[in-house]
Amino acid sequence: MGDKGKVKVIFQPSGRRGEVDKGINIIEASRRLGVDIETLCGEKRVCGKCKVRIEKGSFEKFGVVSDPSHVSAWQQEEEKFITPEQRASGYRLGCVAEIQDDILVFVPEESRAGKQVVSKAARDIDINWNPAVRIYTVTVTPPTFEDPLGDFERMTQALEKEYGLKGLDIDWFTLRDLPNTIRKGEWTITAAVWMDKEIIKVWPGRVEDYYGLAIDVGTTTVAAYFCNMRTMEVLDTVSMMNPQCKYGEDVMSRITYHMQTPGGLERMSDDIIEGLNELVRKACEGTHPPMKKKKDETGKVIKDESGEPIMIADPEEGKTYLRLEPSDIIDLTLGGNTAMHHILLKLDPQYVGLAPFPPVVHRSLDIRARDLGIGINKSSRVFIMPNEAGFVGADNVCVLVCEKPHQSDTLQLIIDIGTNGELVLGNKDKLISSSCATGPALEGAQLAFGMRAAPGAIERIKIDPETHEVDYKVIGREAWLAYSKPEEMKTKGICGSGILDVLAELYRSGVVEKSGRFSKNQKSKRFRTNPDNPRQKEFIIAWANETSIDKDVVITQKDIRQIQLAKGALYTGCKLMMRRMGIDKVDTIKIAGAFGTHVDREKALIMGLFPDCEIEKILSIGNAAGDGARVVLLDRDMRVDAAWISRNVEYIELTVEKDFERQFMESMQIPHMTDPFPHLEGLVPEEILHQK
Repeated sequence: MGDKGKVKVIFQPSGRRGEVDKGINIIEASRRLGVDIETLCGEKRVCGKCKVRIEKGSFEKFGVVSDPSHVSAWQQEEEKFITPEQRASGYRLGCVAEIQDDILVFVPEESRAGKQVVSKAARDIDINWNPAVRIYTVTVTPPTFEDPLGDFERMTQALEKEYGLKGLDIDWFTLRDLPNTIRKGEWTITAAVWMDKEIIKVWPGRVEDYYGLAIDVGTTTVAAYFCNMRTMEVLDTVSMMNPQCKYGEDVMSRITYHMQTPGGLERMSDDIIEGLNELVRKACEGTHPPMKKKKDETGKVIKDESGEPIMIADPEEGKTYLRLEPSDIIDLTLGGNTAMHHILLKLDPQYVGLAPFPPVVHRSLDIRARDLGIGINKSSRVFIMPNEAGFVGADNVCVLVCEKPHQSDTLQLIIDIGTNGELVLGNKDKLISSSCATGPALEGAQLAFGMRAAPGAIERIKIDPETHEVDYKVIGREAWLAYSKPEEMKTKGICGSGILDVLAELYRSGVVEKSGRFSKNQKSKRFRTNPDNPRQKEFIIAWANETSIDKDVVITQKDIRQIQLAKGALYTGCKLMMRRMGIDKVDTIKIAGAFGTHVDREKALIMGLFPDCEIEKILSIGNAAGDGARVVLLDRDMRVDAAWISRNVEYIELTVEKDFERQFMESMQIPHMTDPFPHLEGLVPEEILHQK
């Protein structure tokens, strides 16, 4: 055992190991040692995704003796997720089991947080070119004994004379670079000027192109758009899973982590700053040629003194590389929901989670990148979008900046589906917004085989209405099951787009009734009672021989209820907002977020994600929050527009509506308990659509 209250922990198959404090749970140990284990519920012991196995025996290679008794006693909550047989072989929930002595932990594949597939490509949208940072090239006369004016004054005089820029200031870090830069350029210099007020970077000679980054910090994913600020071209889109996911999948889990963990806010903030810097590096690395191992004449790899292979550039013939560095990024805009905004800035987020849910600040902020620890040009500022309300944040302002419903005659309903659903309804006459607690079920949490969008996740599902047989497609494989051998699928679970598909398909095919209960009229052997739990009914989506986890992937009755809760929350929000506006239909429904990229609009209507609408008027607008961040990067007037939006969209709290609970209960049915869906005629069999 380790000294002074320390214990040794080894994680397999990653091989990560180290000493941690005795008494912490396995999830906390995994965080400290850099092992990603699913914790979708934020350690509330309700998702069962962090199932691990404590190995028994003496592991001389690692210098530990491990035993299931080296963690805290079994807890009743674990019985919901771990069978008696699994318990006997050492399985525990990582969020429950506290480490008392040395252990070796095996993390099964279904518990590993695999690399998420993020689809947040930039759309082709109209943007007026008017960036907050512009560049200007001037040539100045060198100083003489007769005219010994300072370099800065000499430059600003030239900028005023040639471009009309008056009263310019300069950041200290840029001023330090000025004397050498201006002489290197032989008295011709290009200056980057922020908001016509301050010089934030200087280059020797004439520079044509300069670069910026627009970032959408989502609860689950972070996407960055690398832009040429002169041409407005998106050079690259880089993305990653939000590194804060290890603290819980939803914002309330992270707020709770801050409140219950000393230093928790700083740790989460440091994680996202580190993540942003990683995106900055990835964006710049994409402008360099790929690397390859250096070899001698015989083809043998040449190594350095430490034994590591020496890497050299391997440029593609005929291709030009910009070879940019993080310091070449001179402007950055950022949006995120209110909790992500506060955690990033180390603003106490706990009051966002308490009624009446006030944010610390509504207005936008301009903060030096160096003060935040973001490694771009040191003198540059980060423009942080304004917040609307506690649960409708800067990311929603980004969506509105991009879609401009406040400038339109068309009555639009914009739905940003994520861990938290955000809704906006209206046009140029009035806009209202609200937030729906959809929870993480639509992203895979709280479902028996739910997972993030990673290789092996089922992303599309079809169920034959005559036979109830299933066909599906997984991420990472082009061919559907019908055109594959079972063992080629390597299925692990079901991700968000598959979850949206599955409820619609179960209902349309008659596997489940309007209420969400499994129908008694099943036409295949896929419907069964769970072998380990006689009270649990389930429907098999993928047989064990089609998976890489050697078990059937199923949808349980409990899973269906979780999906119904999420979709019911969205429908209720839409309906109550429409009632508040005094309307019974909208002109357009726009679906934003990662779901907006992948959702099948027909199936979204079938499951009742929103009130009835013509299929053609349901539009996917992709990651509109990221697009909005790009708009304010390239058009500074839209920063003023964002400020107006944040204070003039009326936020309504849905849960205080007197009939909220009744509306929510009715909205849980598929597609709804009583509301008609004439646009589903012909898409859903009549006897199913009109069942009582």
